[in-house]
Amino acid sequence: MVDEDIKKSIMQDIYENRMLLTSIRDKPEGWTLYSGLWSPFYIQLRILSSFPVTLKKIGQALGTLVKEEAPHINRLVGVAFAGIPIATAMSISTGIPACHTRKILGVRTEQELENAISKYGQHSLLEGDVEEGDTICLVDDLVTGMESKLVARGQVITELEKRGITDFSVDDIAVVVDRQQGARQRAKELKIRLHSLINLVDEGLPLIRDRMTKEEYRIVTEYLTDPTGFKME
Repeated sequence: MVDEDIKKSIMQDIYENRMLLTSIRDKPEGWTLYSGLWSPFYIQLRILSSFPVTLKKIGQALGTLVKEEAPHINRLVGVAFAGIPIATAMSISTGIPACHTRKILGVRTEQELENAISKYGQHSLLEGDVEEGDTICLVDDLVTGMESKLVARGQVITELEKRGITDFSVDDIAVVVDRQQGARQRAKELKIRLHSLINLVDEGLPLIRDRMTKEEYRIVTEYLTDPTGFKME
């Protein structure tokens, strides 16, 4: 089990280094998500490499979590782009070899992936070595509803089949932050094991409540309780 002090330290780093942005502190107009919904906060862990101390903490903590919850995993795959440095940090910490997916622009759904692959040519969809019998864990920064993780999973499976590898598993996903907006239930339905270092609603926000203003904390927590019904005052 990862110590709560470590989780608090990571969340404080994320907030203080503006990898968690809010409409109160950073951008009054907020953010329009891909779904079309307005959001009063935005998490951007793509810049983690700019904060090596934080990245090291995350690599060690998420690596420990995966070792405890899924000791059968013997290969990590960082999901481009945010998941790549995280998977690398985990690999250094645990000794588990890491690969990474290639970014396919414009692909957001499994159907779009299927269409894109037919036009992708001879480029590899996955960079790194994979062997028969591997149990693979996808690694990414955060999860909301699982769609992007299913795209990455499909990408890995397609590449392994292209390589003639038939004995493998891609049924584990590890993330730094679970926004707790449906991903865990979706993973359960698909029989995918989701390993999250920090659950945003239950753990993440309470750990930085003392760093946020009352209004900042209120808006973000109310939004996460009901994003579709949320109205900016």
